[in-house]
Amino acid sequence: MTYYTHTENPIGNFIEKDFGNNFEYSVNETGMFPEYPHIVWVGSAATDQGFRFAKVKKTVAYILTGEDTLERWFLKSNQEYVV
Repeated sequence: MTYYTHTENPIGNFIEKDFGNNFEYSVNETGMFPEYPHIVWVGSAATDQGFRFAKVKKTVAYILTGEDTLERWFLKSNQEYVV
């Protein structure tokens, strides 16, 4: 099940703790920012790139929101999809 029509090859989803928003994530296969192994799908692909580079762990996600800006999101749940 996908939440955004522009999500590509999702491997899981998480609910962030502060606002309860649900995000899907995929493997980072872009070759950019290899230290961030995931892509978190955000916003709209029509208005921006539609994703952020990230490192998603069991209870926290580190999201690269700018070239020099890293945010830490605490997770309420993190579910990996079974393929």
